[in-house]
Amino acid sequence: MFSKDAQKEPKVIGFLIVPEFSMMAFTSSIEPLRAANRLSGRTLYFWKVLSLDGETVYASNGVGVTADAALTEKPALDTLVVCAGLQANAYSTPPLLGILRDYARTGATLGSVCTGSHLLARAGLLDGHRCTIHWEDVEGFAENFPDLDITATLFEIDRNRYTCSGGTAPLDMMIFGIAADHGRELAINVAEQLLHNFVRVPHDTQRMPIKHRTGLNQPKLLAAIAHMEAYIETPLSIGNIADATQVSARQLERLFRVKLGKTPTRYYLEIRLNRAKLLLMQTTMPIIQVAVATGFTSASHFSKAYKELFGQSPSAERELSLVLAPSQAS
Repeated sequence: MFSKDAQKEPKVIGFLIVPEFSMMAFTSSIEPLRAANRLSGRTLYFWKVLSLDGETVYASNGVGVTADAALTEKPALDTLVVCAGLQANAYSTPPLLGILRDYARTGATLGSVCTGSHLLARAGLLDGHRCTIHWEDVEGFAENFPDLDITATLFEIDRNRYTCSGGTAPLDMMIFGIAADHGRELAINVAEQLLHNFVRVPHDTQRMPIKHRTGLNQPKLLAAIAHMEAYIETPLSIGNIADATQVSARQLERLFRVKLGKTPTRYYLEIRLNRAKLLLMQTTMPIIQVAVATGFTSASHFSKAYKELFGQSPSAERELSLVLAPSQAS
């Protein structure tokens, strides 16, 4: 899986870390490879940590990781995995994107974890491939790259492109790859070594079921919330949601008040506003487009509701996200 040559040992994998990368996704990518080497008694995988300039890079948790080499040196690799996190778009500089394209031209496998998909997409390397990204970024990613085939799965393997949602999902992707390269037995042993007792497969969804996210156990209420999450841009009426969940509007109102302490209308509004916040922070969509994408027909209503929930206007949120974002090199 990690090389065009199935018999090659060791397969050489480069991990490109960009500032504010996700430490969890990075370590979850490397540890299965280390365990595979240890348990097999052979060097099946060799990895190099790369940064654009070869210098130390700091993760989003503030921990610095020393690079083995600079990406600009273009070391020989079978696979290059882009590890990103917060503000990934800010690091899509022409030199970095150009080198990614160079590796693609040589036939190297290209992958990403967490928000690294942004950089592969900016380089045009996900065109015609299924891909995924962390669930929090899916909406913004789809707005920025409307022609891509984007899923909300844990990871996607489409020919020589591997994209992974992040968090602990790289564990699953790497174990899947070890199984493809060296068989199921070694992969299972790696999972057990890492106390990863339930190995997920590519088509598993990223987010917890609503039941686990909310702590609720009322089927009608869970169904109502699922309908709300599915209809953000074109919100349903509470009456329509009640009909779809086969309860009366009055019963639905009572369920929300008793279990969640708020009306269904308020709960639905907060779902939409939280989606709007992600779009404001992760895309360059005009604010009026963000409003429309989250079901508001009036800019003034959107601004008032947003400020009431978050304590600042949509325009202030956008300005803050721009201030916090590192400047892009030209």
